[in-house]
Amino acid sequence: MTPLLLTVPEAAEALAISRSKLYQLMASGAVDSVRIDGCRRIPLSALHLYIVRLTDKEATK
Repeated sequence: MTPLLLTVPEAAEALAISRSKLYQLMASGAVDSVRIDGCRRIPLSALHLYIVRLTDKEATK
């Protein structure tokens, strides 16, 4: 079964970026995250949405 929520290191690896860059993206609101009992998790759908926004932005250039 594919996980619906990823840890920060897992999500950063999936995007091929550093953890600190992912934290910057979360702080700016570019990537959504949730907190479960003190643990930060990134929904898989948030990564897909971020990629869609990036590709749309590139397409409009």
